[in-house]
Amino acid sequence: MSTAVSGIDLAKLRKRAYNLRWATLPEGVIPLTAADPDYPSPQPIADALARYAQDRYWSYGPPAGITSFRESLANFYTTKRNIVTNPAFVIATDTAAFGIYITCKAFLNAGDEAIIFDPVDFLFQYSIAQHGATAVRYAIPPGSDNINFDGLERLITAKTKMICLCNPLNPTGKVFTKAELTILGEIACKHNLMILSDEIWSDIIFQPHTFTGIASINDAIKNRTVIVTGFSKSYGLAGLRIGAVTAFNEQTYQLLMQASLHTATIHGANTAGQVAATAALDHCQEWLAEVVSHLQKMSTLCVDALNNIPNVTCIAPEGCYVAFANIKATGMSSSQLAEILQHKAKVAVVPGKEEWFGPGAEGYIRLSFATSEEILGEAMHRIQTTMSML
Repeated sequence: MSTAVSGIDLAKLRKRAYNLRWATLPEGVIPLTAADPDYPSPQPIADALARYAQDRYWSYGPPAGITSFRESLANFYTTKRNIVTNPAFVIATDTAAFGIYITCKAFLNAGDEAIIFDPVDFLFQYSIAQHGATAVRYAIPPGSDNINFDGLERLITAKTKMICLCNPLNPTGKVFTKAELTILGEIACKHNLMILSDEIWSDIIFQPHTFTGIASINDAIKNRTVIVTGFSKSYGLAGLRIGAVTAFNEQTYQLLMQASLHTATIHGANTAGQVAATAALDHCQEWLAEVVSHLQKMSTLCVDALNNIPNVTCIAPEGCYVAFANIKATGMSSSQLAEILQHKAKVAVVPGKEEWFGPGAEGYIRLSFATSEEILGEAMHRIQTTMSML
């Protein structure tokens, strides 16, 4: 086992890991549910938090975020993603989810439309609807199948104000190519649309695939892009609730700040989360590389096991640590199979409900494999055994 993912403490997970995971499920059930890792976060983050806590000052931070955090994220985008970024346009947020919410708030009004993919995580649909706008879905095939961009462009009307990109795409694990992103960006420029680019999964990319940030393609696309990111997927910091939105011009930045309510102190990112995220960016890249190597092995284990089950098929994810398995040939709904697996196999998975991923997710189940080989192997054995008896 990689040292980066060693030391999984099930006793602590059963006390602390909520959101459909160890702390909320019956004893003996293995959760392959919410995309949150079982392994502990890297030691440099704990060390940075301990040093910060020893000073015993927990004062308000700057509305847009601590300078060191904003500089570290801007440096990451500039040096690692080839996106020259001004730290003055970075805003620390209470999670990437809230980053999506305030971006929709900043650029959508009642009656507007925004294009989202199908399937995709529910947070786009939720945030768009919260501001009186309508989410218009477009099916994106998993894997390397061609995207019909002409079909996508035909959905654009005078009401369309935004395209919401999730790259890599949760739940299918698709990683968009530079050529695909170029076409998408050119469509946005042609129709004067904003691009909300959710890149929370962008560190979790499996060979031979590579991640391209849509803002890196050219200045015209960059200027209408807002990058949303977080630190829960890569570093296991969900409970610290830290994310960020990044703009690339003063006007976009000001609209996001106004939407955030940070200047009124009604909202804001907690300072401890920013300290942790800064340590992650500055000191945990080797740890992250080890984790991604481990996750690639877990992806192979999970996908191979799924494809050995009759009436189940699964395309290997190109990124994200989730597998999206097609179970339509079983004749059961996603919810029916998920219930059987939890009660009989003692493994919890996420059913492809419309409310969570859109109508294109029905007939699929999603499994998170961010755990040890031992735990994942046992879970897959239980699933295979149970489904062989159905």
